[in-house]
Formats: sequence, C-alpha cells, structure tokens
Amino acid sequence: MVLSFFGKSSEGLDTVVSGSIAMLNEARHSFDLAAMIVVSGGDAAVVADDIRSTDDRINEAERDLRSQLVVHITVQGATDVGEVMGLILLLKKIERIGDQAKNILDLAESGVSFVSDDDAEELTEQRQVISMLFAEAADLLAATEPEPADFLERGGALSDSIQATIESYLGSDRPGHEVVPRAIYARYLKRIVANLIGVVRSATEPINTGDDDRDAFGDLDD
Repeated sequence: MVLSFFGKSSEGLDTVVSGSIAMLNEARHSFDLAAMIVVSGGDAAVVADDIRSTDDRINEAERDLRSQLVVHITVQGATDVGEVMGLILLLKKIERIGDQAKNILDLAESGVSFVSDDDAEELTEQRQVISMLFAEAADLLAATEPEPADFLERGGALSDSIQATIESYLGSDRPGHEVVPRAIYARYLKRIVANLIGVVRSATEPINTGDDDRDAFGDLDD
C-alpha cells in the first residue's frame, strides 16, 4: 500500500499509515457536518457533539500513532528516520484539519449562515469539491503507486481561488458584519485545502526545505 511512498524500509509502519487514513476520514466527516450547517442551513447544536467527539478521536489517534512511531524508530534506529518524519508531519496536518473543521463549527454556533445569500449554491458546490479532495487524498495514501500531480494542481488552483476571494473582501463595499464572517470562513477553507495538499506532498515527496508557502513541511496553521 502507501508505504511505497516512504522507500524500501517501511516494514512495521503499515498500521500508522492505515491509522492516518482513518484520521483523514474522520476529519472529512467533521468538515462535511460543520460546513453544511454554514452553507446549507441547519441547527449547529445537532452536530456539535458529534464534531467535537470526532475531533477528540482524531487527537487521540494522532497521539497514539506518534507513540507507535517513537517505538518504531527506537527499534529500527536511524534506518527509517526519513519515513517517520514524513509520517509525523502527515499526522500533524490531519490533526490541524480537524481543528479547522471545529473552527467552522464555532462560526455556525455564532450564528454565521450563508444559506440565504445569493451565492449559497456556489458555496455548497465549493464545499462538495473540498469534501471530494479528502476522499482523493485518502485514495492517494492507500495507493501502491500514487500519482499526485493532478490532485496537487487542482488543490493549488482551488487554494489560489479562495485566496482571491479573501482579497476581494478587502475592498468590498458590503458591511463588515457580512464580509468578516465570509473572510474568516474562506480562511478556514484555505487552511484545510493547504493541509490536504501538505498531507499528499509529505507522503509523496522527499523531506526537503523551501520558502514556498505550499511547501509540505511549512507551517500551515493560522
């Protein structure tokens, strides 16, 4: 499966990779629920416990899988250090996605809703596109010979589009109580997309450094 990403010395990491895919599916569940309330309507209280419980499971899974990686590197020594570093970064990015989904829930609980706005249908389509990116990222993690180029290109284009939307609000004539929640929501979406890109890149590219804000190993937190 996905361990071909990390080179030949990947024995013993299968459980961690499988766990990371499960975490990604949990994060998608939280995102779908939270974003649906904001863009399609509904009662945030109905999904709040589910989203927060899911976030707790994601956090617990990250801690457990990181512990497994510590044990693995202790047993294997420096042989698998690159693979382990890549997996640690991957797990952290998934954990951050869960946090961003919870942030969207916070917006919903504050009364933010775009369901009656003129672009509600467009926002719903955008939510669906991002949700499908979760599924595609999980498929890439599970693939024996992943081909991430198309995913990364589309994800990058979507991130650029969301950033353009955020910048458009800076000169908007709309009142602040309309523009500010939209800008915050868009910012959360951009962070989610960026971290999904980071998940795939950290799994498919060697550990490296760079000054590009899309670098898989940069800080993608707000």
